[in-house]
Amino acid sequence: MDPLSDVLSFLKPRSYMCGGFDLGGEWSVQFGQHPGIKCYALVSGQCWLSVEGVPDPVRLKAGDCFLLPTGRPFCLASDLTLTPVHVRTLLQAPPNGGILTYNGGGECLSVGGYFGFTGKHASILLKVLPPIVHIRKESDKEAMRWSLERMRQELREPQPGSFLIAQHLASLMLVQALRLHVAEGLRGGVGWLFALADKQMSAAISSIHSDPAHGWTLQSLAERAGMSRSTFAEKFKQTVGASPIEYLTRWRMLLAGDRLENSSDPVSAIALSLGYESESAFSTAFKRVMGSSPRRYSRSRNQASQSEEEAAHIHQLEPVTG
Repeated sequence: MDPLSDVLSFLKPRSYMCGGFDLGGEWSVQFGQHPGIKCYALVSGQCWLSVEGVPDPVRLKAGDCFLLPTGRPFCLASDLTLTPVHVRTLLQAPPNGGILTYNGGGECLSVGGYFGFTGKHASILLKVLPPIVHIRKESDKEAMRWSLERMRQELREPQPGSFLIAQHLASLMLVQALRLHVAEGLRGGVGWLFALADKQMSAAISSIHSDPAHGWTLQSLAERAGMSRSTFAEKFKQTVGASPIEYLTRWRMLLAGDRLENSSDPVSAIALSLGYESESAFSTAFKRVMGSSPRRYSRSRNQASQSEEEAAHIHQLEPVTG
């Protein structure tokens, strides 16, 4: 897989909510803090987006898509001087399919979803994204148009399986938005996602992700990038924020941690599959990167998962109170 697909698959994004808002007249809606990432797009109309801590509001127009990766409270409004109502007010109204209506609707229609990450390392993605990712180029909006229209139709006219289709469409919107964000040529940022906009750095990162067990060296990765060893090392560190070998080791350990959590593979097998000739060398690298030995990491994660399952089971048995 390519690096973006690799990371998203590793983080296991799950659409916890998908739907839309149909707003009319003069309106302002406040949304609270949220974990994970929100991805929405305007099917029709226009409005303002104001995110807490971001000085300048963003004007959204039909076809625009926006991601909110930092979880900060935000406001959508026809006029930012209006006193906002909390989104809970909209949730009290009966939905039209999967779309909530406010003030009669008809002026601005937004659809999208909220994504949580079941993988524990969500910061791999979220920390390299700005507070607002705004997709607004006409060519980019054209790439999103089919997904938006299809999602609007599934939410407006629900049929058997519509909720699942809408969830998958929301996931598609998320991946498309991230891909378009990368394609814009991210400048000035540091991190693996920014590096994907650079063909030479992307070639090296893609090589690591395609075969993490390979005995990559600084020289072999520089050759993949078509650069001299010294120039490649300097540019990689400036762009990614880590040396090529540090990045390789970090990715290997993240993959190892995922297998320790989600498989019964012995440490020796995981070590060999990731290019380590000895379990001791792997364990040393794992502890340096992940903060604990592989076996302790596996035990602590299994205990945490068991506690979460028990808590969920208890919650299901509790009576619902007003």
